[in-house]
Formats: sequence, structure tokens, C-alpha cells
Amino acid sequence: MRNLMVRTAAVALLLVLAGCGADEPDEAAAPPAPTTAGHEMPSAAPVDIGLAKQLSAAHTATAKYATDVKAAESDGYMIITPMMPGMGYHYLNPKVQGFDASNPPILVYNGDGADKQLVALEWVFPEQPASPPLPGATYGSFDAACHYKDGTFVPTATEKECAPDVKGSAFTFWHPDLVTMHVWLWMHNPAGIFHGTNPLVEPFGA
Repeated sequence: MRNLMVRTAAVALLLVLAGCGADEPDEAAAPPAPTTAGHEMPSAAPVDIGLAKQLSAAHTATAKYATDVKAAESDGYMIITPMMPGMGYHYLNPKVQGFDASNPPILVYNGDGADKQLVALEWVFPEQPASPPLPGATYGSFDAACHYKDGTFVPTATEKECAPDVKGSAFTFWHPDLVTMHVWLWMHNPAGIFHGTNPLVEPFGA
């Protein structure tokens, strides 16, 4: 299982190296493309080295959580959502502030129990950043909500609307409307590495 995760992560990184959010190539320095039977071969997409380095750092920093949600919990991450279709379970570390590619505030897992596997990293912002924290980043959203200890959340416009508990699970925190940025670093996402959902994640896929 762990080897599968490593291979999946390697595929994601190779996709990034193939040109996700890449800079324009230096045409003067580029060698001519090889040809086959008189036809020019398509050239590879340019590489954004800065993005590749940031994602490599994120991959290294979160490898210990890849198949070990208990390790994430020991480091301060706590469940904040149930299984969300096309995304997974979200675990938040409230001590993580600001943006650091190698220190995500939210880890997203797919699967159940001992089979939970890290699939994505997530950052949240009170409003859309003036410039993307990662080259080529796109954004989603999360409506204001009350969160409870077992991962239940209830959308509410204000914190005063939060019940002290839901079905015996205690209230933990409320947040206003948020802008979200997912990075599918640990699972291939055919919709794109920054897309808010992944069609391969249960119950959409296997």
C-alpha cells in the first residue's frame, strides 16, 4: 500500500514537471524539435522549476502522513469534516498559519479506518490572494460553518447560531466564508492538480 502511494505521488510530480503553471520557454535557447517521417514531433510543455521545488518540499514534509492518519493527529491535526464526495475527510491543524508549501494547515484523506490515505493538501484564505501562492493555482470556496469534534459541520452565517453540540459531539470552532486551494499531491486528479474535487475519490470513483 505504501509503495502504491509513493508511485501515485511520483506520477503527480511528473505531471507538474510536464508543465503545470509553467513559465514561457526561452525560444532562443530551445533546440529544434525532433521529427519523424518529415513531421515535427510535439514538444514537451515547459517546466516551472519554482513550482516543482515547492511541491517537492511539500511531498517530503507530508510523506510521514501518507498512510498514517494517527501521525497527523499526534502532530495536531483534527478531523473537521465527514467524508465529502469528490474530496475526502479534512483534517485541520489550527496552529498552522499563513502559507508555507511544506506546512499545509489541512490534510485531505480518502478511505476509511486504517485504510485512510492522504490524497491532497489544502490551504484556506479569508479572500482570494492578490497573486497565487503557487504558480497556476485556482480556487474553491467553503461557506461559513460551525464545526464539531466528530467532524460534523453545519453551515451558519454567524458563530452565535452554532449549537453547543450536535448529537452529543461538542462544538469546536466556527469560520466565515473562506477561499480554498487544494493541491492533489498524493493522488492523481484528472481534473487538474488544483481542482476543488477529484472524480477518482469515493464515492465518485474507486
